[in-house]
Amino acid sequence: MPGVSARGLSHEERRQLAVNLTRVLSLYRSILDAYIIEFFTDNLWGTLPCSWQEALDGLDPPQLATLLLGMPGEGEVVRYRSVWPLTLLALKSTAYALAFTRTPGFQTPSEFAENPSQSSRLRAPFRKHVRPKKQHEIRRMGELVKKLSDLTGCTQVVDVGSGQGHLSRFMSLGLGLKVKSIEGDQRLVERAQHLDQELLQALEKEEKRNPQMVQIRSRRSPHHVVCWVDPRTPCEELLLPLENSPLGEARLLLTGLHACGDLSVALLRHFSCCPEVVALASVGCCYMKLSDPGGYPLSQWVAALPGYELSYRLREGACHALEEYAERLQKAGPGLRTHCYRAALETVIRCAQPKLRRPGVQGIPRVHELKIEEYVQRGLQRVGLDPQLPLNLAALQAHQAQENRVVAFFSLALLLAPLVETLILLDRLLYLQEQGFHSELLPIFSPALSPRNLVLVATKRPLGQAFSVLETEDS
Repeated sequence: MPGVSARGLSHEERRQLAVNLTRVLSLYRSILDAYIIEFFTDNLWGTLPCSWQEALDGLDPPQLATLLLGMPGEGEVVRYRSVWPLTLLALKSTAYALAFTRTPGFQTPSEFAENPSQSSRLRAPFRKHVRPKKQHEIRRMGELVKKLSDLTGCTQVVDVGSGQGHLSRFMSLGLGLKVKSIEGDQRLVERAQHLDQELLQALEKEEKRNPQMVQIRSRRSPHHVVCWVDPRTPCEELLLPLENSPLGEARLLLTGLHACGDLSVALLRHFSCCPEVVALASVGCCYMKLSDPGGYPLSQWVAALPGYELSYRLREGACHALEEYAERLQKAGPGLRTHCYRAALETVIRCAQPKLRRPGVQGIPRVHELKIEEYVQRGLQRVGLDPQLPLNLAALQAHQAQENRVVAFFSLALLLAPLVETLILLDRLLYLQEQGFHSELLPIFSPALSPRNLVLVATKRPLGQAFSVLETEDS
C-alpha cells in the first residue's frame, strides 16, 4: 500500500501531518467508530452517502480488494465498472497519502521460498519452537538492534516484555550482544530459561558437526528477570547494569518487539528520563490497551489539536491487518461471512434482551459450514440465552443476502485504520522531538508476515546518514 515515508520528515512536516490526520479522522469518524456487528441493528449501510452505496453495492470481495483497498491480485488490471463519486475517490486517495508506508526499503528474495515454515536466513537451532512470523521478526529486529548498538556504543541491551525470550536469545547467542531480558510473567521466564539451555546444547552439537562454522564470540545467555514495568514510574531493575558491567559506565539500549499497549509508552518514558539509556528500538502493538489518558497523546502538539481523541474502537481498528484481509478478499473464501453472521446474531440478541449489547461470543468453529440459523442458535447459547428461541428465518436470510455490503463497510473502515496507527506513532515521534531527541520510524518487517512492522528508533545524539544503515537488509 502506498503512503508517506516517515523517514526524514522535518519537525514542521510532522506537525502538519498530525493536523491533516486529525482533520480527516474527524471527517470519517462515524465509519471508524462503528462496530461491524451492529451493521443491521444500527443500519450502518444507510449511514453511507447514497452515491457511495451505489458504487460499492454489488462489488464482490476481489473487486473490493482491488478497487477500494488498492491491492489487486497478481497480474490483475484495475477496471472500475462505474464512475465512482469524487468523495469516495478522495477518501481512498487521502487514506493512501497520509498513512505511513509499511513497505520496507529493502528488496530481497523471500526467506521462506524453499520452506514456508523455516527461514533460510536463520540458523536451524534458532528456528526451533519459533513460528515463521516470529522467525522473520527476531532476525530483522535483532539485526537492527545490533547495528544500533554498534552506532551508539551501547554496553547492554534490555529486552522489555520479552515473553519466551526468542528475540533475547537471538541477540545474545546469535549476535553476541549482552542482553537483559525483562518479563512480568514468571511462567514465561521459566520457559525462556529452559529454551536457553536447549539452544546452548543445540549450538554446541551443531558446531561439533561443523568445525569450520564461525563461532559466536561468547556463550552468554540472556539474563532473565521477572519484573513488571510501570509506564508511570522508573523501573530500577530495568536500569541496573549486569554484574560484569562497570557501575556508572553502562550505556543501555531499550528494545521491545510488539510491546503491548502501555509497555511501549514505558519504553519511551524510560528513554527520555534516564541518562543511562542512550538508544531505543521499539515496535508497538495493541493500541486499544493504551491508558486514556496517559498512553495517548504524549506530545503537546497533538494534545492541542482539535479532534485528536481516539476512542477504544478506533485504536482497536488500527491493529487489524490490512494486507492479510485484502488477501482474504482476493480468495473470496466463505470465512468472510463471519461478520455478517455475527451482525445477524446481534439483531436476535437485541430482540431477546435489549440491554445486552455487543456481548463477547466465544469462537464458533467452522462458521463457513453452518447455515445462518445454526450459527445464531450456537451464538445464543454462548451468550447465555435460550438457543431454542423462535427465529425469523426470512429476516435472517435477508441479512445473509447483504453479506457483500457488510464486507464492503468493513473494508471501508479497514482502509482508514492505518491513519489511526499513523497518528499514534506520529505522536510518539513528536513527543521525543519536543524533548530534543532524535527519532525515526522505519518499516522493518514484511507487512504480509507482520502487520505491525514500524519500528521507532530513537537516540540521544544525532546519527545523521547513519540511520540509513538501519534500513538495509543484511546479506
